[in-house]
Amino acid sequence: MLRAADCRSIAKETLVPVQDTTVDLIRHGEPLGGRMIRGQGVDHPLSALGWQQMRAAVGKDGPWDQILSSPLARAREFACELATRLGRPLAVDPELREIAMGAWEGRRPSEVAEEEPDAFAAFRRDPVANRPPGGERLEALQARIGRAYDRQIATYPGRHLLIVCHAGVSRAIVGHVLEADPQHWYRVRIDYAGLTRIRHESDGTSLEFVNAERLRTWRHP
Repeated sequence: MLRAADCRSIAKETLVPVQDTTVDLIRHGEPLGGRMIRGQGVDHPLSALGWQQMRAAVGKDGPWDQILSSPLARAREFACELATRLGRPLAVDPELREIAMGAWEGRRPSEVAEEEPDAFAAFRRDPVANRPPGGERLEALQARIGRAYDRQIATYPGRHLLIVCHAGVSRAIVGHVLEADPQHWYRVRIDYAGLTRIRHESDGTSLEFVNAERLRTWRHP
């Protein structure tokens, strides 16, 4: 694995038994261009506000032993800065990229709702059966993210990990650990720079918090 400053290393493939491991997820901040459907095909970097949101969310110091990131610029560039500042190793995993939204990428949700009201309403009602034209199936996202997540926690047992990613990826990871049906994932709200924490311990897995505005270091007794 390369050093953090290289910002290009890929997660290891070796699997080892999971020990007590904490995983924090953070969605990227606001990208340039404001709110729109980006997916994989539109990869704007963070706006000035987006950088502020991310820096405020993580604070000056961080408890992480390892930082992982999506390859998309809106996540990777902040992960690179944070890893370099904290002196932590960084791994960029291509499987942590956002869900592909097909023909809707680069368009605002309000625009799609106005121009394709039936298709948009069907997607909101049942995203599994009514994906965007040319978009990635939620079942495919479920398999991809579940595979990537399991590999990462097995690769770094007993560590505190930070995954810099996307709303769709965060929802998929939460759904994976809770064994929730993909049809219900969009009920989970993940804001820009929203933080989520998952703990894997000897007595089971717990979802400690979801979509927090600031890093929390406390834990329940």
